[in-house]
Amino acid sequence: MPGFFIVIEGIDGAGKTTLSFNLKKELEKRGYSVLITSEPTQGKYGRELIRKIKNGAITPEEELELFFKDRKEHVEKVLRPALSEGKIVICDRYFYSTCAYQGARGLDYRKICRMNGIFPEPDLVILLDLPPEQALGRKERKERHFEREDFLQRVREIYLEVIKSSDYEIIDASLPREEVLRRALKCLEKYLKG
Repeated sequence: MPGFFIVIEGIDGAGKTTLSFNLKKELEKRGYSVLITSEPTQGKYGRELIRKIKNGAITPEEELELFFKDRKEHVEKVLRPALSEGKIVICDRYFYSTCAYQGARGLDYRKICRMNGIFPEPDLVILLDLPPEQALGRKERKERHFEREDFLQRVREIYLEVIKSSDYEIIDASLPREEVLRRALKCLEKYLKG
C-alpha cells in the first residue's frame, strides 16, 4: 500500500496519545496527509469491549475475542482505506498491546501474536518505554482494570519481546514530551526519506 503505517505502543500512561497528536501536527506542517486512529476503536466491538472492561465482567479470553473482532473491523474500514489513499496512519495501540496485555493476564502472548499475523504489519513501531511506577504516577484516570505495578511490569517485558518482530524504535518516555517528539521525528525521517 502507498501509505505509511506507524504504531505507537507503551504501557498505560507512557504518553502515546500525546505523541500521536504531536506527530500529526508536525507531519502536517511538512505537507503529509495524516490520520490518527486508536484501538480499541469506537466501533461496535470496541464499544462493547470498553463497556465490559469498565463493568469488570470480562475474562481474558472474551477480551481477546473482542479485540480481534474490533481490529478486523478497524483494518477493513479505517486502516486499509487510509493507507490505500497514501496517508500516514498513526495508530495509538495495535496488536502488540493485545499480545502484551492479554499475555500479562495469563494467555500465551506468542500465540496471540501469531493469530494477529493476518493483519497489516506496521512500517514502524515506536515503543514508549516507561517504568510502571512512573506511568502510574502520571495517571489520574478512573479506570483501574490494568493499573497494578506488577502487572504493568509484565506488560512492559512482553512489549520489549514482541516488538522485535517488526521495524521498531524504543524511546525513553520519561524524557520531556518535546524530546520524545524530537526523537520520534528523527526515527521517522529515515523511513520517510528512504
